[in-house]
Amino acid sequence: MIYGSAQDWRMAERRRVLMFGMSGLGKTHLSSMLRSAGGWFHYSIDYRIGTRYMGEYIADNFKREAMKVPFLRELLLTDSVYIASNITFDNLAPLSTYLGKPGDPAKGGLPFAEYMRRQDQHREAEVAALLDTMRFIDRADDIYGYGNFVCDSGGSICEVVDPWNPADPVMTALSQNLLMVWIKGSDAHTAELVRRFDRAPKPMYYQPHFLERMWGEYRDMTGETDEQVDPDTFVRWTYAKALAHRQPRYAAMADWGVTVTAEEVAEVRDEAGFIDLIAEAIEARDPRT
Repeated sequence: MIYGSAQDWRMAERRRVLMFGMSGLGKTHLSSMLRSAGGWFHYSIDYRIGTRYMGEYIADNFKREAMKVPFLRELLLTDSVYIASNITFDNLAPLSTYLGKPGDPAKGGLPFAEYMRRQDQHREAEVAALLDTMRFIDRADDIYGYGNFVCDSGGSICEVVDPWNPADPVMTALSQNLLMVWIKGSDAHTAELVRRFDRAPKPMYYQPHFLERMWGEYRDMTGETDEQVDPDTFVRWTYAKALAHRQPRYAAMADWGVTVTAEEVAEVRDEAGFIDLIAEAIEARDPRT
């Protein structure tokens, strides 16, 4: 770890952290709080994916749909309108919409091959955005004078790295430059996330082997063809299994850094509280510190 002890962390002139874990446990909340406190640069992996690496895919998808509407088609062909996504740190809907869900096209589903193609695009974009972190650390300091840096990673980070491989290039680069912080949820948090997802299922990234297995098992269970699968029903069925699939991957990633709980994160009210939380996590990892 880049901070050998809690004292090193407290006394550091530049604090650099990457927070990871399931979506909805406080990564973006903490990152936004630190940014608002001043002196912290907030780097959002999902925002970087949706703007730098998948922005053109997203905009082209909007245009493809707009070309189906005669009125908009004429305006697009004459360069009379401009179509772009408006992704923000708090609204990543354009990215989710592009990823889509597989299944019945009449219900908004994508052919499975196209769905997997977009999943692969996301994987490449996420790896690139993660590796951009080091450049943004330098940019934040050089341009804005921010020595403190927080990387707000997406929930799918565990799907694009091999945390059991000590030579994994992404994990190695990140851990050499930032303190890896796992926000660990409880069974109650997991149940609440499943309930929340069931109310409003949304697209997300899955590891390809896992996704292919889920797609096969679901169709075997229902007897449906690819085109008969209800997209929302499939992603609801898959979500809880995806959380269970990710848990050991997050835990392995935590060996590269420290662990805090979602309950502890919920108690943090300001920058000082965050610094205390991380110091305690470092002490818990190595009582000698």
